[in-house]
Amino acid sequence: MYHVLIVDDEKEIIDLLRLYLEQDEVKIYEAYDGEMGYEVFKKYEIDLALVDIMMPRMNGYELVKKVQRLIPGGKEIPIMFLTARGELQDRILGLDLGADDYITKPFEPLEVAARVRARLRRRKNMQTPDKLAHELRVGDIILSLEECQITLGEEVTTLTKVEYLVLKMFMENPGRVFTKEQIYETGWEDSYVVDDNTIRVIISRLRDKVGEDRIKTIRGLGYRMEKG
Repeated sequence: MYHVLIVDDEKEIIDLLRLYLEQDEVKIYEAYDGEMGYEVFKKYEIDLALVDIMMPRMNGYELVKKVQRLIPGGKEIPIMFLTARGELQDRILGLDLGADDYITKPFEPLEVAARVRARLRRRKNMQTPDKLAHELRVGDIILSLEECQITLGEEVTTLTKVEYLVLKMFMENPGRVFTKEQIYETGWEDSYVVDDNTIRVIISRLRDKVGEDRIKTIRGLGYRMEKG
């Protein structure tokens, strides 16, 4: 059974999500502000969290920052922002903090439940990797499949969940062009429903980490990673 934490200062939203998520044999933990949410993270083994942004005592952004420091190295806990703040800059900030998804209110609970199931399936698959493959190499870039980090020269850089999934796709297929739809569906495990800015943010962050010239823009088609 998976353990899912919902952090929201509106009890009605928690009750609604509980109704849909518990049908999938998910145990729900609830918190009504960031401080409560942080205490739950410290006390229980949480597999995924749905986090509101605007909350008393500690907002969702602050909670995620503290949780990222709390999580042991190499462990992945998907975090999905569930909020009324749907502006582009808010989505970019959430993704930059390491969130895996950003769902705006009002939402369709069936869609949220489906996204949660997809994240949990992906997390389970990542916890049982092929024991024969511990890393990927393209040129002098080494991607650790167990630690979700890259080594370039003597520099080691940690990746967020979305960065890891997209870079892994590129490094498994160097030289292949991927469309924005394919990149989004790989990184967010959902059909392409986001604007181009979100894709550009991920590509820009990856270029900062692997080198500006490693990931090329193919005008009118998408992006590819250079082979060497």
